[in-house]
Amino acid sequence: MLESLSPLLLAWVVCVILIAGLLQGALGFGFPFVATPLIALVSDMRTAIILVLLPTLATICVALFTSGPLRATLARFWMMPLYMILGSAAGTWVFVSAPQAPYTLVLALLTLFYLSLDRLGRTEWEVVKRNERAFAPLSGLTAGVFEGTANVAAPPLIILYLSLSLTPAMLVQALNICFLVGKTTQLTVLSTRGGVGMADWLATLPLVAVGVTGSLIGVRIRNRIDAQAFRIWVKRALFVIALGLLAQYAYSRLA
Repeated sequence: MLESLSPLLLAWVVCVILIAGLLQGALGFGFPFVATPLIALVSDMRTAIILVLLPTLATICVALFTSGPLRATLARFWMMPLYMILGSAAGTWVFVSAPQAPYTLVLALLTLFYLSLDRLGRTEWEVVKRNERAFAPLSGLTAGVFEGTANVAAPPLIILYLSLSLTPAMLVQALNICFLVGKTTQLTVLSTRGGVGMADWLATLPLVAVGVTGSLIGVRIRNRIDAQAFRIWVKRALFVIALGLLAQYAYSRLA
């Protein structure tokens, strides 16, 4: 796959992977959301997904193991990937039944609604903190549903974790526990059912190195900012994701 790209396009792919890794390291999420569409601009979507998958997994591991001990996060949020798997199955069924429904638009509007409430200072929901065990399944299932319909799971999870006032390290770990399960599942399906062989995965290893390099730089940036600044960055990233979803929806309507 990489051999088929011209030097200019290859340079584009490398720069995209580096920037996506930087974002993943700094915020703990965002790698596939940034890298997949930008690489798809110079290839096709299937190639983009294959090129991005192993670097995504690598940067997820970097995020998990550079954020401190995992035991407390696993003890508290080990069930979230299970909720996401159930939600994803339901979301995939819904998508197959109604593929033309405006899933990306709904997710974008929900994210913008949350951010609007935040600007008004109305997102300090004590009820969520007092009833974490009730809201966690709702958030996990919702994230899974949007993973299956809009291919984006992060916003519902981020909204829950911000509402719980998690530390930056625990928020990053809690997110990436879910991402790890999802991307490992995707890797398994592509390898066993998608016709992607070992040679294809090995060809993407140079991009893994690039992504990890960017991610480690991003981690150093994250470690230098305080919790309040981190929360501001995360909310700004949510806003960008919402705009991206709106653009994706508008493009799909025009196509």
